[in-house]
Amino acid sequence: MSSISSMRNISVGNYFIHAVLRNVEAHGLDRNTLLQAAGISPELLSQHNARVSAVNFGRLQSIVMREMKDEFLGYGPSRYVIGTWTNMCYSVIHCTTLGHAMARYCRFYQMFEWGLQPRFEINGDEAKFVIEHGNTDHPIGEYGFELIMFNLHRFSSWMVRRHLPLIAVNLEYPAPAHAQEYRHLFLGQAVFFNKPRTEIIFHRSLTELPLEQTEQSLQRFLQHPALVMLIQQYKEKSWTDQVRMIVNKHLIDTPGINEIAELLHLHPQTLRRRLAQEGTTFNEVKTQCRHDTALYHLGRSNLSIESISQRTGFSESSAFTRAFKSWTGMTPQDYRRRM
Repeated sequence: MSSISSMRNISVGNYFIHAVLRNVEAHGLDRNTLLQAAGISPELLSQHNARVSAVNFGRLQSIVMREMKDEFLGYGPSRYVIGTWTNMCYSVIHCTTLGHAMARYCRFYQMFEWGLQPRFEINGDEAKFVIEHGNTDHPIGEYGFELIMFNLHRFSSWMVRRHLPLIAVNLEYPAPAHAQEYRHLFLGQAVFFNKPRTEIIFHRSLTELPLEQTEQSLQRFLQHPALVMLIQQYKEKSWTDQVRMIVNKHLIDTPGINEIAELLHLHPQTLRRRLAQEGTTFNEVKTQCRHDTALYHLGRSNLSIESISQRTGFSESSAFTRAFKSWTGMTPQDYRRRM
């Protein structure tokens, strides 16, 4: 797994910042104070296309959970006390297989009334995490579903040290305005809306995978769980990850899809098809790499705008400024002043 210091090229959309902060005022907390504590400018909230680093987002979510004394961020009918997640982790870490851990994960949370109830089931060749509504009329916002589904998938992946490939992610609600972010949430896996129930589906054979983490590695994981799940990388990388790695190494003179396909020993059309299966395109990957690298340098270095434009693959500062404004709604100079 990559270290936190290597995560400069992962960012999180503005929607998720709003989602984490949605219930803070009802608990007597000030949004701006929480944002500043996480190193995020409050002014970015008004910028629809703004993004923040995974490090700052992970820090914000941890701060809000701690200040609210609620690991479910106010999305449930009652508080989800701090330490519950840690207790669940220790309850599953000594399981022998992923299937055993998944079943115990669900049984653990079924002991609580927090608005959603996870259930583990196997039907034929498919294994499923099903998220059911609990015995409450309390409405659960979209981020409540996203939070538990994300945690289920990423924590399961962490336990076996590989990204679990999914057959499908089914969600009960209509596609939201931020639907494009779901391919990042679920690592390019297929996501479907307006389904009869909310569930993650994967192949049954994966339940036989042995757990590869220990109580010692769990202790390290629990120091920054939200961040680790956001940025975890394993040896088996998706095609999107492999293209992103090449692009990030050559941003100043980015190779085209034909050259990258050759490096990956694929026909260009095959690479296009595999990226499409993961919910993205070559141009989208290249743009995201440029975008996230620009955010990193603007927020964490004293490089000039001209130098940053060159490092992100733009031959002219004016072209970089136009592109950055299309991504975030503000110029690079404005973004830097607000950080």
